[in-house]
Amino acid sequence: MLVFLNGAFVPEEKAVVSVFDRGFLYGDGLFEAVRVFNGKPFRWREHMDRLRAGAEFLKIKLPYSQHRLHTTAEKLIQQNKMPDCLLRLTLTRGIGAAGYSPASARKPTLAMALRSAPKPDGARLPQWKLASSSFRLKADDPLARFKTCNKLPQVLARAEADDAGAHEALLLNTDGFVAEGTSSNVFWIKGGVIYTPPVAAGILPGVTRSVVFEIATKLGISIREKNIRLKDFGRMDGVFLSLTSRGIVEATSLDGQELKTSELTQRMRDAYDEILNRF
Repeated sequence: MLVFLNGAFVPEEKAVVSVFDRGFLYGDGLFEAVRVFNGKPFRWREHMDRLRAGAEFLKIKLPYSQHRLHTTAEKLIQQNKMPDCLLRLTLTRGIGAAGYSPASARKPTLAMALRSAPKPDGARLPQWKLASSSFRLKADDPLARFKTCNKLPQVLARAEADDAGAHEALLLNTDGFVAEGTSSNVFWIKGGVIYTPPVAAGILPGVTRSVVFEIATKLGISIREKNIRLKDFGRMDGVFLSLTSRGIVEATSLDGQELKTSELTQRMRDAYDEILNRF
């Protein structure tokens, strides 16, 4: 497989970065994971807008224009003959002097790589078991708005889910409200209305999350931002997740307790699939 690294297409075994790269040393960087359908990156602009905003926040200069990144991504997809895959773009501050100060790091590292996407479930709605995590996210954390390379809480929460035999973990924030999954945004249904935690809860405002808002508006379904306690999920009419790699996934249990399911989740998934079919 070919990887794009700092301006060149190289075999994956030669796609290496320095052990002194600040992304490796401190997680000083950002990434985006983009779903590719029929050779085209889905919602590319939204992903790149978030990457650009994150780079500005971290004061890392993007070494290429968005147009160059897009044409490079398309070329990488074509050369690897992977029209349906996941594209990961990683941007780090690059190599600098020892210590936390970023002042000496003036040449960012940028890499793009592909990996196989999860196999489609067809018309069947994916169903996941959830587990709650003991790790907490900071409420109203400004860094939560971006996909930084610092994801240890999510890594450890996912390890807890693995140990519990669950597909995904839910993390609470420091105020005690449910924030998000390790790689997903969470929604719940009550009385025909869809709810999801507000950005101020410390969540990543996911690209697929924004698609859910678009779909709900198009279908005439009320969707609102609201905080929720973990114990209240059992009283909801349905729970689902949104994530780049899978789209919309139904949650069927939480910590071993069965959750109610709603036909509204299937409607949302069908509408999402329709968007992809037109893409």
